[in-house]
Amino acid sequence: MPLVVNLADVSDSDLPLVGGKASKLGEVVRQGLPVPPGIIVTTEAYQSFVDQTPVKAELAAALATIEPSRPETIEAASRRIRESFESTPFPPDLRTAIVASFERFSADEGVRFVAVRSSATAEDLEGASFAGLQETYLNVRGTEAVLDGIRRCWGSLFTPRVLVYRARKGFDHSDVRLAVLIQKMVDSVVSGILFTRDPNTGENHMIIEAGLGLGEAIVGGEVTPDHYVVDGASHRIVHKQLSEQAFMLVRNEEGGNKRVDLPEADRRKQKLSDEKIHRLASLARVIESHYRRPMDVEWCADDRSIYVVQARPVTTIPPANAPAADGRDERAMPHTTGAPASSSPPSEPIVRGFGASPGVAGGTARLLRTSAEMDHLKAGEVLVTTMTTPDMVPAMAQAAAIVTDEGGMTCHAAIVSRELGVPCVVGTRDATKLIADGEHISVDGKTGSVYRGLAFAKAAAAAAPAASSGSSGGGDGGHGHVPVTATRIYVNVGVPEKAAEYARLPVQGVGLMRIEFIFTAHVRDHPLALLKQGKHDQLVERLVEGIAKVCQAFHPRPVIIRTSDFKTNEYRGMPGGEEFEPHEENPMIGWRGCSRYISPIYKPAFLCELEAIEKVRSQKGLKNAMVMLPFVRNTWELEEIAGMMRDKGLRRSRDFQLYLMAEVPSTVLLAREFSAHCDGFSIGSNDLTQLVLGADRDSETLGRMGYFDERDPAVKRAIEMLIDGAHAEGRTVGICGQGPSVYPEFAEFLVRRGIDSISLNADTVVPTIRTIASLEQRLKLDGVRRGAA
Repeated sequence: MPLVVNLADVSDSDLPLVGGKASKLGEVVRQGLPVPPGIIVTTEAYQSFVDQTPVKAELAAALATIEPSRPETIEAASRRIRESFESTPFPPDLRTAIVASFERFSADEGVRFVAVRSSATAEDLEGASFAGLQETYLNVRGTEAVLDGIRRCWGSLFTPRVLVYRARKGFDHSDVRLAVLIQKMVDSVVSGILFTRDPNTGENHMIIEAGLGLGEAIVGGEVTPDHYVVDGASHRIVHKQLSEQAFMLVRNEEGGNKRVDLPEADRRKQKLSDEKIHRLASLARVIESHYRRPMDVEWCADDRSIYVVQARPVTTIPPANAPAADGRDERAMPHTTGAPASSSPPSEPIVRGFGASPGVAGGTARLLRTSAEMDHLKAGEVLVTTMTTPDMVPAMAQAAAIVTDEGGMTCHAAIVSRELGVPCVVGTRDATKLIADGEHISVDGKTGSVYRGLAFAKAAAAAAPAASSGSSGGGDGGHGHVPVTATRIYVNVGVPEKAAEYARLPVQGVGLMRIEFIFTAHVRDHPLALLKQGKHDQLVERLVEGIAKVCQAFHPRPVIIRTSDFKTNEYRGMPGGEEFEPHEENPMIGWRGCSRYISPIYKPAFLCELEAIEKVRSQKGLKNAMVMLPFVRNTWELEEIAGMMRDKGLRRSRDFQLYLMAEVPSTVLLAREFSAHCDGFSIGSNDLTQLVLGADRDSETLGRMGYFDERDPAVKRAIEMLIDGAHAEGRTVGICGQGPSVYPEFAEFLVRRGIDSISLNADTVVPTIRTIASLEQRLKLDGVRRGAA
């Protein structure tokens, strides 16, 4: 595995090698969007450093001393690990490889200053952004300073705030690795963050925040940025809120950053011109179209261009149709106005700001000036501070609510509080002056209002059950009243570590568990390479461990495990993969799915997958593990695979179902024939769309031109044919993908045509259930009306 790679050469499939931040930026580069050039010191380099130095023993020993209930043990372990990373010299071969790559990159790109940025394997994921938790160093100059920055980034994987956050999100400390992204530094005159959808309401509005100079001041909440709202459909600017900015961070020519006070005349000026707002919105729309989900985009601009410097999924979109705590629909209440959520609040708000994380909570106000005062905050109190820092995550996790003086919708406090489910109000300007330490306050995180006393919070909590609203408290993870639907709703699971969290969702099981994530995160090496090394048992046990974690969390609800569907180009990137994988001009329609399983070359690896699933069922007693086969082309390959499954003890029966992904048109055209070999189908809308329309789903040009769209009449006709054919044979049909949650009209089409189930990404489950329940009710009423007529 390479120790250093070029940013332009990576994609999402390289996440285990380059981490979340770098893999997603590589995808942005592939879309032809402007990204500062860079190189990546890979996770292989990180592992090499750990394995070849005393850090490995120090890491294991320090982690073993942690007692989660004792913060001082977390602090001590973190300090010990970071000191080990920062004081240990690079092994000579590793140092030589990094220095040679950096100096070549510097010469090729004319680099004077660089940004040294952490990119962890558990970062920028759905449901876990790790916003601001690992270190980044800006305007770094010189080879030795870069090497020092790399070690500091590696050490930041184990700061107290990261250890707490990672444990809360269900990631094993020993499974996480960190790459380091080194990029040419942009001399930013303005920078900020953009959400392609309002993260507080879920509405189709782009939220842009902009400040002068480097973006660190915005993310860190040191300044309150301008706030622009752009209509998602028309790209019309519908709202501007200009903020006063007293200073900005700029480059220090000797290295690092410096603070520069702004002249009075410039402090209230609009930070980003209307023209650049429209340009930025266009760039963000391309990123969202590629990922087919709401995205959080960090950007910066010099005198000439706008650059994308980070893109990650929006990790928290609230239920779209949930009423407020008093039963009213808050979607009509603009969060920037600070309108109270109750029709009769106990008093005027003490302060108003941006509603950054929804929910209502009350408690004793605890004013914290710095992270050193975290131990002053008791569980259930309201954290009031100028601005949270990443070091405050342990305190944020136990707070009932959070209120800050500075910051906007995209600052650290806003992002982390949404993930923790803690109500949050930011940008109040005067909260630390107007709220007394120890007084009782109520916080409305939806509308950005803070009231004296607990009456408002208690009234909201009492009203919530009667109003069938979502959770009114902070961080309890409740979903409120969720309607029952005739359409079964499942959730998609990738990373097994998220299973326990997702199992609390109101779903009927897992409709798609991608086994590829276990390969990339737990197995890592190419399966045939492991088998060649005689590591059959190790491969099977790692698969068993990952599959069982998901099945145990959801038991007895079914977990449908899609067997591996890597393409040849993806498999080649795994350690040992080059020996076994051919070069293909079009791997998307090449050697993948079932064609792999029946080939003599790959068959032994597929048998390990089957063996692992059988062990989960027989040895672990988790009979809810089911199987789904991807990219099925012919019935004769199914006959051979069925024989392989029977040999491994997996035979279709009442308590073991076999499903097929419907991605290839042959499966649709011969639905009744394929039905003889399975218990149901799951539509893979991405592959089905590209094969029905002959439109490469990775083609940016076709995507921009509107060719790739599952709502196309031809695709919808194919879905109708599949549902009709499968139902005629008594087989079920589901769909796994974002289409039904992104396009309400597509969801209505599926419900009207009688889809049996829909499997969704976790963050869209609750709002989509409500959408589907509303559709089903409307269809029922339409039927009653037609019957009456």
